[in-house]
Amino acid sequence: MNIYKKKQKWKFGLFVLAVIIGFSSLWVTNRLVSRLAEEERKKMELWAEATREIAGMESEVTDFTFLLKVIEYNETVPVIVADEDGEILHHRNLNPARVDNPGYLLRQVAAMESKNEPIEIELSEEVSQFIYYGDSRLLVWLVYYPYIQLLVIVLYLFIAYYAFNISRKAEQNQVWLGMSRETAHQLGTPTSSLMAWLELMKEKYDDNVLLEELEKDINHLEKITERFSKIGSKPAIKNENIIGVIENTLEYLSLRSPKKIKFETNFNSHRNVILPVNIPLFEWVIENVCKNALDAIDGEGEVRISVNEKEQYVNLDISDSGRGIPRGQFKTIFKPGYSTRRNGWGLGLSLSKRIIEEYHGGRIFVHESSPGSGTTIRLVLRKPAK
Repeated sequence: MNIYKKKQKWKFGLFVLAVIIGFSSLWVTNRLVSRLAEEERKKMELWAEATREIAGMESEVTDFTFLLKVIEYNETVPVIVADEDGEILHHRNLNPARVDNPGYLLRQVAAMESKNEPIEIELSEEVSQFIYYGDSRLLVWLVYYPYIQLLVIVLYLFIAYYAFNISRKAEQNQVWLGMSRETAHQLGTPTSSLMAWLELMKEKYDDNVLLEELEKDINHLEKITERFSKIGSKPAIKNENIIGVIENTLEYLSLRSPKKIKFETNFNSHRNVILPVNIPLFEWVIENVCKNALDAIDGEGEVRISVNEKEQYVNLDISDSGRGIPRGQFKTIFKPGYSTRRNGWGLGLSLSKRIIEEYHGGRIFVHESSPGSGTTIRLVLRKPAK
């Protein structure tokens, strides 16, 4: 549990850092955009002043070189000059393919006026012209650049996170496979030895109830060994009656659970519910979910198993009257290493999820739960094709 709390803190910290970097980039860019906009405004005012000076020069003055250079120097900012009646007199740095269209020029004037206040050129007491200007391509690119940059960063992080998850899952699969095979190997020898000792004890003590229960536990150890040996390899899936499988599992668990906890079933034990399953692995899932339900019950309570058939699939609900799960942990409980018990390994539900979803093509999830009112884990399995 502490591992996932630390991971959540790291993820939150990285998210906050990314947000700070993103907003810092936007803030710096907006400052640059504001300054560049001011510079372009000054450039347009200088352009207007140059036009005003040329118009006010006496006819004998012929050296307009400097002022003409000021006007011609503008090669980036789109400009439209119009008279007091709105008639367009001159334009510069617009789309050359559309400048012959009067409607295009009028739309540009309206757009420029809405964005930047026009600059008035007083050519005389009675004659004035107005300069309408928009944002240069550089300014437009600078406005959109941080958003494009953020999008690229987000895509990069998403791809990196996806690749990291795939790599991590591959490593986890190798660890699972190695642990499972080693566990099966380690359990195999003492289980065989216990079986031999049991046969010797049967010869000496006939009809002993304790020996019968001991045999059940040894057989259960054999099942556990078989289950671990199947992890990492494709299990054999056959059409089986899951009602019998559930009843056998509950019979074994009920004798080894606290007497204050009752096991209830909400299905007809004589009914056949056929599903494509691997019995040892399916039993393991029922056992793991029920054990988690037992751990969630403090003192007296009950565990209820319900089977609900639909047209194409079957819902199997395992409910308990335990302490419940907060909504924020509905998905976390299925992750490896997560456990509410102090000394828990957090592997039972993770293995169950792997078995149901990867080997049986079904789903397992928290159907409903809230603190203090118990939990229902739902398994959804598809019926065999007819």
